[in-house]
Amino acid sequence: MEDKIEVAILGISQTTAPYNTFALILKEIYGSRSIPIIIGTYEAQSIVLELERAKPPRPLTYDIIKELIDASELLLTEVLIYDTHEGTYFTKLVFEDDDLEIECRPSDAVSIALRCEVPIYISSNVFDKAGVSAHLSGNSSNVHPDTFASNKQPKTKLEQLQTQLERAIKIEDYEAAAKIRDEIKLILNN
Repeated sequence: MEDKIEVAILGISQTTAPYNTFALILKEIYGSRSIPIIIGTYEAQSIVLELERAKPPRPLTYDIIKELIDASELLLTEVLIYDTHEGTYFTKLVFEDDDLEIECRPSDAVSIALRCEVPIYISSNVFDKAGVSAHLSGNSSNVHPDTFASNKQPKTKLEQLQTQLERAIKIEDYEAAAKIRDEIKLILNN
């Protein structure tokens, strides 16, 4: 199994170059490193809207994707940023079915993860290549943490499992629900 690190969205900030772009800052939950990922205006807006729980008058593309995932009875389990090359991050949506992984842009994956309430992970090798320590972040990028548009506290593992359990029950995937229930019991009994 690949070594991966759970991250939370630390914030989104407008960058100075290239024009009309934003930096999505993902920070490891149990550490001090972060990774800035350059995203477009539309993608930044979509993430901020979901972080703030604002509902636009009509559904965004990512809202529709979430509805399609739910309607198809698929269970999205996580988002994984698994590689980087020359400033491009390679990301996939990982579903419970081991054969189903969908490649996508990090900004799209994060928007979908927020709506589906699943964890976001970054491979440790990506952090080794592109991670920025907290004490260096001001010197290493164009992003200024004090200008973030939003900040969301990371969910605990128990909260994530509760959300996954509710989703599994909703789509009547009782086998997955039983596994998640057992995992919750293990956490509560420790």
